[in-house]
Amino acid sequence: MSAWFGTHKVLDRVSLTMPAGRVTALIGPSGCGKSTFLRILNRMHELVPSAALAGEVLLDGGDIYDPARRVTDARRRIGMVFQKPNPFPAMSIHDNVLAGLGLTGVKANRSEREELVEVSLTRAGLWREVKDRLSAPGGGLSGGQQQRLCIARSLAVRPGVLLMDEPCSALDPTSTRRIEETIGELSSEVTIVIVTHNMQQAARVSQQCAFFLAEAGTPGFVVERGDTEAMFSHPTDPRTADYVNGRFG
Repeated sequence: MSAWFGTHKVLDRVSLTMPAGRVTALIGPSGCGKSTFLRILNRMHELVPSAALAGEVLLDGGDIYDPARRVTDARRRIGMVFQKPNPFPAMSIHDNVLAGLGLTGVKANRSEREELVEVSLTRAGLWREVKDRLSAPGGGLSGGQQQRLCIARSLAVRPGVLLMDEPCSALDPTSTRRIEETIGELSSEVTIVIVTHNMQQAARVSQQCAFFLAEAGTPGFVVERGDTEAMFSHPTDPRTADYVNGRFG
């Protein structure tokens, strides 16, 4: 996959396989294309007017950029959680969870919707904290709870893949730990791809890593990819060793 904003090339021939049921961490300094790559994976890159790309994104063998496939289908199957929690603040916790159903055309009767709220909040590790106040506004939750509410909202449409763009960067250590626990609990059911600048977090939550770098004004590319433990303990490229050991970035 290669990508541009206007004439500025930001990614150069990035090719990754992200196995089902595992957590893949994308690491690297700011400005090396990690978040752009993540947005490409569920067709959000194309929302930028000057954006362009070349390549394909295969999910279960089918290209999500196939002209015959609807954008909404890709975004239903590939959910996204952003850096800053973004629940609908005036909408209730209950309605926040269900907000994606209408946008993606998912049909559910009342009993199915109620079950979906409980299941999604449980999977996001939030049910016990909010089950007695589902009608309260989502904006009234703490930052960590809001982020887990956003995870629940993504899970409600039953995606096979969940993309997470620095989901803990705005959270305190306690909330960060809870989000990481949630990632661990979800990883057996949902394929997770996470962008993080926190090397300790990447080591804790992921089974495989990809190290992105953009050198001297060149587009972002992948220096090294592979098993997380191996990359952190015995990287094959000296640039990877320098980055994971905090010598730059």
